[in-house]
Amino acid sequence: MKVTAIIPDDLIAEAMELSKSSTVTDTLKIALKTYIRSQKLKELGALVLNEPLEFKYSSQELREINRK
Repeated sequence: MKVTAIIPDDLIAEAMELSKSSTVTDTLKIALKTYIRSQKLKELGALVLNEPLEFKYSSQELREINRK
């Protein structure tokens, strides 16, 4: 998809430096993927806080299962 966006040069330059990308396109792909991942992690964290994980087995039971 082609997109036209007005982004400050210094912001692009810093993002390119940090991502070690040689093109603006690669830099933006990395930035968007990273942003999406961080948002999904936040959502997952909120889900775990609202509904904590329950474990079916104790640590000892898991050890025994893993040794089989």
